[in-house]
Amino acid sequence: MSVKTTVSSDKSEVTIHLTGRFDFSTHRDFVGAYKEYPKGEVAFIVDLKGADYIDSSAMGMLLQLREYSKSNKDVRLINGNDGIREILRIANFDKLFSIA
Repeated sequence: MSVKTTVSSDKSEVTIHLTGRFDFSTHRDFVGAYKEYPKGEVAFIVDLKGADYIDSSAMGMLLQLREYSKSNKDVRLINGNDGIREILRIANFDKLFSIA
C-alpha cells in the first residue's frame, strides 16, 4: 500500500491517495498523512482509485480521520471501485461520508 498526499492550491483541502491494499498495514502511513495538518483546519479527500481492497481496520481509520477533520462533513471518499463502494455501502458509510 502506498499513501501519498496532495494539497489544494488554497491549502483548504488535502487529498490522500491510496494504492494497493487499504488495511492495518497502512495504519502508520495513513494516520501520518493527515496528522501532518493541524486538527480541524482542512477538509480531506480520500482517493481510493488505486486501492484494490479495504477491510474493517481501514474503515476504522476513515472514522478516525472523520473525527480529526474540520467537521464531520469534511471527508469525501472518491474513486473507489465497485467492490469497495459496496463494502462502504453495506457498512452504512454512505451515511457518514460523501462517497463519489
